[in-house]
Amino acid sequence: MFYPKHMEKTYTISGVAGRTGVSIDTLRYYERIELIHGVGRLSNTHRRYTESDIQWIQFLLKLRATGMSIQQMLVFARLRRLGESTLCERAAILKAHHDQVEAHVQQMQEYLVVLDYKITLYESTLLARDAGKGEEIEP
Repeated sequence: MFYPKHMEKTYTISGVAGRTGVSIDTLRYYERIELIHGVGRLSNTHRRYTESDIQWIQFLLKLRATGMSIQQMLVFARLRRLGESTLCERAAILKAHHDQVEAHVQQMQEYLVVLDYKITLYESTLLARDAGKGEEIEP
């Protein structure tokens, strides 16, 4: 739904916490350290988040879930606030992070191969044992 800027749908901090899974305390912390910037306030000082704020928070969560440090996220957030002139730097940060995530995923896939091997070994040993040909295996 489209809302003119002055009528844009907004959300309370508890509504944003519910939609994003981020605690109210964490949202306040992110705002205090300026990961989240420019959250609107009503005359009673209650925070009012926009859909854009929620999308930013969800992006931050993805960065965090993929291992980006809070410090790196702060650098990225500061560059974002500076606008389009920082696109090259932001792209470089995301590219470097992408490469780290990709390397981590590849390593995890290699670990899965080992786990699959062990599971198959254990299952075949159990089948053989149940059939009366029990052999001991290494852990």
